[in-house]
Amino acid sequence: MAQEYVLRPFATSTRLRIDYERELNPQQREAVMSPPGPALVIAGAGSGKTRTLTYRVAFLLEQGVPPDRILLLTFTNKAAREMLQRVETLLGRLPGSLWGGTFHAIGHRILRLHAERLGYPANFGILDREDARHLLNTCLRDKVPEARRKHFPRAEVLAEIFSLAANLRLSLAEVVGRYFDYFEPLLNTITEVHRLYEERKRAAQVMDFDDLLVRWLELLEQHPDAREYWQRRFLFLLVDEYQDTNVVQSAVVDLLAARHHNLMVVGDDAQSIYGWRGADARNILEFPNRYPEARVFKIETNYRSTPEILQVANAVIRANRHQFPKVLVAVRPAGPRPAVVACLDDSQQAAFVAQRVMELREAGTSLDRIAVLYRAHHHALELQMELTRRQIPFTITSGLRFLEQAHMKDVTAHLRLVVNPLDSVAFQRVVQMLPGIGERGAARLWESFRTQWLARQTGLQAGAVPAAGASVSACLRACQREVGRKAAAAWEELARLVTKLEDPELRRRPGQMIRTVLQEGYEEYLKLNYPNYRSRREDLEQLALYADGFDDVYDFLAQTALLTNVEAEDEQPGGWKPDRLRLSTVHQAKGLEFDVVFVIMLCEGMFPSARALEEEEGEEEERRLFYVAVTRARNELYLTYPLLHRARSADAAPVQTPSRFLREIPAELVETWELRPPVW
Repeated sequence: MAQEYVLRPFATSTRLRIDYERELNPQQREAVMSPPGPALVIAGAGSGKTRTLTYRVAFLLEQGVPPDRILLLTFTNKAAREMLQRVETLLGRLPGSLWGGTFHAIGHRILRLHAERLGYPANFGILDREDARHLLNTCLRDKVPEARRKHFPRAEVLAEIFSLAANLRLSLAEVVGRYFDYFEPLLNTITEVHRLYEERKRAAQVMDFDDLLVRWLELLEQHPDAREYWQRRFLFLLVDEYQDTNVVQSAVVDLLAARHHNLMVVGDDAQSIYGWRGADARNILEFPNRYPEARVFKIETNYRSTPEILQVANAVIRANRHQFPKVLVAVRPAGPRPAVVACLDDSQQAAFVAQRVMELREAGTSLDRIAVLYRAHHHALELQMELTRRQIPFTITSGLRFLEQAHMKDVTAHLRLVVNPLDSVAFQRVVQMLPGIGERGAARLWESFRTQWLARQTGLQAGAVPAAGASVSACLRACQREVGRKAAAAWEELARLVTKLEDPELRRRPGQMIRTVLQEGYEEYLKLNYPNYRSRREDLEQLALYADGFDDVYDFLAQTALLTNVEAEDEQPGGWKPDRLRLSTVHQAKGLEFDVVFVIMLCEGMFPSARALEEEEGEEEERRLFYVAVTRARNELYLTYPLLHRARSADAAPVQTPSRFLREIPAELVETWELRPPVW
């Protein structure tokens, strides 16, 4: 057995520049100044996680640990920059040899040094998303006959399948069976395309984004000398947001730490909400099992929220069985109790939020310090309409308002074309969804269609019910001879769909028009073109329900057009941002905080999501998502739900059940607000 001889870092007598006693609370200080060895830091929401990790790096440097022996892994470049800047501020300098960055950035840096081991040159290229899509398209053209390509998933969907397989360490069969079961009949061909894609990346000496992790793990697993070098090189490892790691990232971390076990991971199991994109909560939950000697530190002092909000957060998360129990404790003074607001329906919920937002603004809270959070973007459709009517400026975190997403514009373009055959934008959007028709072809077909329409129509106003022979479908069929062979069958299908949409009875039922577009081909288009087909279909189902409230398609299109004056979130020149209410899904709000938070649509089947509840451990992740929503609030929290909601079908009951998460909150922790109509 080899005998270990410890090399102590040589340094002149160390004098700590940082007053840890003054700068950190006792829980933070205990974690920051802990001795070497594995450590799990459970940092609750608003407890100063970044501060703890930053001071840990500074403490190690002050103890004489050489900077190049420290590795700090984060999930975003912004987080890495922020931490390294804080270290520089604390120490007065930032050692250039300190290793810090995202998993992908560090993987790239290490792979450059060992690329030949994996069959790549040191100057291998990296494919960005667009490059990868282009390469996948060439593989599709070579592996899938043109006649079958119309019914085969597009490059963007294949990229998602391949990425999940890489990051979850699953076979393509497992990924397709679990997430894309509607493609199971195509599995053999998908596998062939994947094989060709991997061969062509190798031949071109390039890696895609996922390869930076997968090849890094391959290097550590299959090349013992390289593994030993990096194990010896990194004496201390620190990992941020550990609850968001996937199986590949966790395996990389464990291999790097296998020699010294000087691994500190920081995160919050109660905020593990990205299971749908590969994050595995078991990595943090099972850390003490993988490292039995690990110290577990809990940082429960919360600097963000009032005690009343934290009491609700603590009560909410208590129901989860798989967790590290913790109790967030506030340092801020008392505030109002969170309010639970039952609304008659979606419209009253929207009216309440809009009115209360304006009251808060008049009381001194700027709009950009107020957020409305929800489980899915379609939950805010009614609210967006209400805010627009009241001219309350708002922004949407995703950067795309609900009705401006591609699938929404695709479907409404069909309706617009039937209503106004001279709408060239709608026409060209619709026909470009057909195989083999690009921008040039669409423009050429538009001129032909327009000529046909103008020749056939007999003085009718645009938008009137077409006379016989002057219908949109008749004009489409007249243009069919100019359509290429690739699109011929699809063009005929489009003409049949438009014939149905032109029915005068159907035009008085815009919701049913949307469902007809879905049933007559667009649902298949969704499956083939979007990896998140199910959520996009759900959006369209909700749009159809909303459209059911209109007596004809004209009013529906006019009302939805009102939302076009809502600007997407965009930083203005000079860094100035306008004062606007923030609308966001909870997922996109993680890491943010607001003075006032509204969480809307807290009904069973919506929050928690009915689809998520079908998954194993789905309820616990949904509860963590609600916990994240609650802990975004600093001063005031409003939890709302409608008693009535437009049903998905005529057979479904519109009466809603309040979310189980609301029922789990003790009544004494909240105020119940009863809404009543105005008295004139």
